[in-house]
Amino acid sequence: MTKSEQYDEAVVSFKQLVQKEPTSKNYFYFGETYLLSYFADTISNSLKESTDLAKEMYSLGIKADSLDPLNYIGLAKVYFYLDKDKDADAYRSKARKHLPSYKRIKNISNPKDYAFALAKISESYVRNEKVDTSKAFPLLREALTIDSKNPEIYLIAGDLYFIIRDASVSVKNYGIANNLDKTRPTANMKIGSIYMKAKNLNNAIPYFEQAIALNANYAPAYRELGQLYSMAGKYDKSKEYFKKYLELTKGNIPAKIRYVNALFYAKEYDEAVSNVEEIFAVDQQRIYLNRIAAYSSFEKNPPAYDKALFYMDRLFKEMPADRIIQKDYTYYAKILLKKNSDYPRNVLNVEKLERDLERNQDRYERSKGDAKEKIKTQIDTLTSQIASLRKQIASDDLELDKAFAAYKKAFDMTPEDKSLLNDVAVNLYNYKRFNESAKYFEKMIELGKTDANDYLQVGKAYSQAKNYTKADSALAILIQKYPDFIQGYVWMANTYAAMDPDNDKGIAKPKFEDLINKARTDSVKNAGDLFNAYRFMGSYFFGQKNFAKARDYYNMIVNLTADKKDYKVIGYNSIGLTYYSNSEFDKAIETYKKTLEIDPKNQNAIVSIKNIEIAKNNVTKAKPNELRGVIKDVFGGPISGASVRVRDTAAEAWTNAKGEYSFEMPSGSEALIISAKGYKTKEVNITSARIYNISLEQQ
Repeated sequence: MTKSEQYDEAVVSFKQLVQKEPTSKNYFYFGETYLLSYFADTISNSLKESTDLAKEMYSLGIKADSLDPLNYIGLAKVYFYLDKDKDADAYRSKARKHLPSYKRIKNISNPKDYAFALAKISESYVRNEKVDTSKAFPLLREALTIDSKNPEIYLIAGDLYFIIRDASVSVKNYGIANNLDKTRPTANMKIGSIYMKAKNLNNAIPYFEQAIALNANYAPAYRELGQLYSMAGKYDKSKEYFKKYLELTKGNIPAKIRYVNALFYAKEYDEAVSNVEEIFAVDQQRIYLNRIAAYSSFEKNPPAYDKALFYMDRLFKEMPADRIIQKDYTYYAKILLKKNSDYPRNVLNVEKLERDLERNQDRYERSKGDAKEKIKTQIDTLTSQIASLRKQIASDDLELDKAFAAYKKAFDMTPEDKSLLNDVAVNLYNYKRFNESAKYFEKMIELGKTDANDYLQVGKAYSQAKNYTKADSALAILIQKYPDFIQGYVWMANTYAAMDPDNDKGIAKPKFEDLINKARTDSVKNAGDLFNAYRFMGSYFFGQKNFAKARDYYNMIVNLTADKKDYKVIGYNSIGLTYYSNSEFDKAIETYKKTLEIDPKNQNAIVSIKNIEIAKNNVTKAKPNELRGVIKDVFGGPISGASVRVRDTAAEAWTNAKGEYSFEMPSGSEALIISAKGYKTKEVNITSARIYNISLEQQ
């Protein structure tokens, strides 16, 4: 009955059997039935309830015969499902103690039982459709070496290879199992399922038909054929096989419930919901069916989130708390998150609109007349949009609170479930709950997830939360443990930039210098990070009015890659701005023209050139013979009291504390002589330019 997935009947039969024959093996297979029943329908069944019942049977099996390894293996499997790896290992060790080591196979007193036990230990390393191959496969190979004639071992081998997606080896093992026992339909059904999952439907059908030929009451084959014909779009034939499957698994409403589950697994979500409603029309007591209706409403395309939420709310209201399963909480969280998927974008939009509002308010204060009224209209529109979005965000926040409360309940059920933990942490991050996200990422580290990205997630989350002290600490640990992991330096630099947004303290500069030193080891791979770092450093020195140093970094952007035209455009535009800001108009125009060679329609360059031409004309018209500029040392520091004179004339000026000078030059002037105490004298030819910024070397 267990093999035919008639689990309710199997439980009844096992209860009668263990009363008559309370042997360790009967208890073991009874326990396996509870686990198989759970995994046949993880929607309706409770993992806790199923594992508790299985544990009870395995424990009774150990009492019946403490030397039989099978029930220790059963407990290992249970604890491994529950993410209690240490307990699982302890029970595996107990099982192995009852399988004494051997030098020759012929020395084993009961090789068939010995090999089967090894295969079942191998099987106990399966969890969440993954298998620890390093531990499972050596045991499996040893089992086959001891007993190469047991079809059950080959079935286990086929299952394990299928999990690791080696379908050909899986089919090979199922084929051997089939040849060893041609009377049982299991291997044929499993081979057919492999072909069906690969969407090779025509090859699958003969195996299912062969399984039915061997056992006309073998229910799983009918179910698989029902799903197969559903995949093929032959729904009448699909329902015919599902109907037979329901007849074999027996019982009117329970049969229909199995049909609903089959529809869900076949991704016939609308049909599943429709059948749930038909059941509710005659039987309101099947509260748990709200679960499959909610899941189906969520999974269908397009999703029906409001409908899914309706079913989940009814499930939580009517189902006893101890019958709520972990998936209910995770689905509830996912439904609410998807329903409010616009939340992150709305938050960003509000931030953008508030910046626009602030700019318009500044413009409003400076404007007059009609222009002021137009800006007032824009301010009113922005204010209204912000208020509407904030109201929506507040409403969404209430549902998001419920979502993350549900996630917490799911997590509390299995606090060592790293996959669930990651889902919670990532969703908290995506929905802007950065501090909480960081705490969940920290839990993953506590559970042993300690690669570079795990530490990075903690640092990023705290940085986004503006919890800079904790971000700094997490990123420092990351850089210490993984000194070649570039993203650690990227986020450390970004964090310090966020701590000092106006660069008043200059604390981000050394962090970006560290990033540049690391990223330069592979400038091709790290081009994006170098671009951002060079841009920051250029901006930093631009803010210090050290235009020469800023240009050095902007030139690095220009030369960073040959194929990134946008990098070159940004680099040249930034270089042009340094010249423009220093009134070196001709050099600025020359640089902006380089931008236009790459991007002829670049508006920044076009507008800047027009503005520079206007500025040049204004300077020339005001004082056509005025010379001015700044005298600095080679490190960019101003030189005060320096002499600037026109060669062979009396025209001379001295620089102020900022290194600035200006004077009217006589007509026909040819060169400037610049000198200062402690510096080498320099001569510069006079051209059409009227601004001369000059650096002097120390003697």
